[in-house]
Amino acid sequence: MASTRRLAAILAADVAGYSRLMGADEEGTHARLRSHLQQLIDPKIAAHRGCVVKNTGDGLLAEFASVVDAVRCAAEVQRGMLDREAGIPEHGRIRFRIGINLGDVIAEKNDIFGDGVNVAARLEALAEPGGICLSRVVRDQIRGRLHYPLEIGEQQVKNIERPVRVHALRPEAIADLPATSLPVKAPPNRRNTIRMAMAAAAAVLVTAVGAWWLLPPAKPSPTPAVAATTSVAQPLTAPRLSIVVLPFANLSNDPEQQYFADGITEDLTTDLSRLAHMLVISRNSAFTNRDKPVNAKQIGRELGVRYVLEGSVQRSGDRVRVNAQLIDAETDTHLWAERFDRDIGDLFALQNEITSRIAIALDLELIRAEAARPTEHPNTLDYLFRGRARFAATHSRESIAEAIGFFERALALDPGSAEAQSRLATALIGRILDFGSTSAADDIKRAQELAAKAVAAAPGSALAHYAKAEALRVQRRCAEAIPEYETVLALNRNAAVALFDIARCKILAGPVDEAIPLLEQAIRLSPSDPNIANRYFRVGEAHLRQSHIDDAILWFEKARSANAALHYVHAYLAAAYALKGETERAAAELAEARRLSGEGSWPSIARLMADTRYETPAIQADAEKTFYAGLRKAGVPEE
Repeated sequence: MASTRRLAAILAADVAGYSRLMGADEEGTHARLRSHLQQLIDPKIAAHRGCVVKNTGDGLLAEFASVVDAVRCAAEVQRGMLDREAGIPEHGRIRFRIGINLGDVIAEKNDIFGDGVNVAARLEALAEPGGICLSRVVRDQIRGRLHYPLEIGEQQVKNIERPVRVHALRPEAIADLPATSLPVKAPPNRRNTIRMAMAAAAAVLVTAVGAWWLLPPAKPSPTPAVAATTSVAQPLTAPRLSIVVLPFANLSNDPEQQYFADGITEDLTTDLSRLAHMLVISRNSAFTNRDKPVNAKQIGRELGVRYVLEGSVQRSGDRVRVNAQLIDAETDTHLWAERFDRDIGDLFALQNEITSRIAIALDLELIRAEAARPTEHPNTLDYLFRGRARFAATHSRESIAEAIGFFERALALDPGSAEAQSRLATALIGRILDFGSTSAADDIKRAQELAAKAVAAAPGSALAHYAKAEALRVQRRCAEAIPEYETVLALNRNAAVALFDIARCKILAGPVDEAIPLLEQAIRLSPSDPNIANRYFRVGEAHLRQSHIDDAILWFEKARSANAALHYVHAYLAAAYALKGETERAAAELAEARRLSGEGSWPSIARLMADTRYETPAIQADAEKTFYAGLRKAGVPEE
């Protein structure tokens, strides 16, 4: 039978210490486990509209259409097990560990496969005996629906590339829940006969209490007919950053060009899945919508996603045009659109460039969209989104200060978050580089500590390595920073900012001529970056270091046009104009630099040299004969 794909809530369970229990009492353990499965677990799964995929000897794998149903079922099972094993000595009790994940699965006749299943199994292994571990996406789905006391942590788990955010419902918390809402039958054991009768007699009371605790707030009781229609599982609420990349349409006359369109679709699916907090529907599920009219709302409901990306490819002769647009599936509104017109050339290189540019742009657009969504009670993720949106905005002291504030709040809510640590460290370095820090030494020290914690907790995180690299670069330790930036690129090929910062290191430490191709590549990958002015400026700086004055002026003027509020752009323009002998223009730019940065921020050559250190005498000499020489001609005093 051919396999299919679907989105499912996966529950994985096994018995903690099963081999030890079987060694101590093989027949008794087997009989008790079989009784638990038949009388508690299987009925619970069925009652919550789930199905058992397979039994694994000491456990089982089940799937549900609803995450809420899966979590509620797990909690009731664990609570029921406390009652069923109450008469057994502590060391002999059967205790399940349960993990729950939401993911896209490959379904065959008697089994399911895929990363969604693998993560559920890893979560189960992390759970305490009698406890439950949920993935972050599961926690997001049940927020506001099931009010269980969850503890949060982040784990690097075997065979899973990225750290998994774990939300644990501990055995102590489960013990405080009301008794399970189904009658509890004890396993065959003479000592439990009286308890069986008492449980049966109390079934009505247990049902009422369990329903009061576990179900949503009370609503008017439906009639039997209505109850029958509402028993079907409701559609999942889409996770915050969830998207499906629909198959790009081939608008060319040549049907063989379909492979190019499919390649873009597949690469985008892969690249977007690497973004933090992003849930991307698998290629196979997305391709079921090939050649169908796009109804974003319907697709969003069916696949449980908040965003839909669609596009087309059209080739004519030696030119190819790619269109892409991002749609909010909840409102059916277009959030972003881009067109790419290119010469064919190397199709593989072209495909890589286009997919990278779309992925980078979408990362910015999706974060902006999520940060703008109002919420009464912001959580860690809300503050991370808001901080990212402010830090990605055109850099100013105000935007960086606001970003730091949001990241501080995220870290306060989740002190162990590697992402909050990394983003706060990066923002602190940004404050230093923008000359907005009142204590650079303190900011550097804290950024280093945060980055070190992030790398230790999440060694596979590109973001953590980027924070570490930034902390090294701000100390002019470029020889150590560059390998960290290269690690970022190895983990995320679309990290255009890492290319930019490697180029910055080349400007500081040399060779300067290697910086320009890196900067041009970063600009090509992210031409709409909110801080594109700084990219232009660095190209100009590299040209100035090499005494290419006309080229430097061209790039400095582009930077000024992109963002006229950057004081250092005006200062470098003043130096470049002065070197060209254009004294009036130089004086005007220097005056603007002083105005924007505050009177006295450009007081003397000596002060500037003290604030800026280069890593080699050769680079220092280049700066002295270009930038500093130009400032002297523009009228900046020596002391």
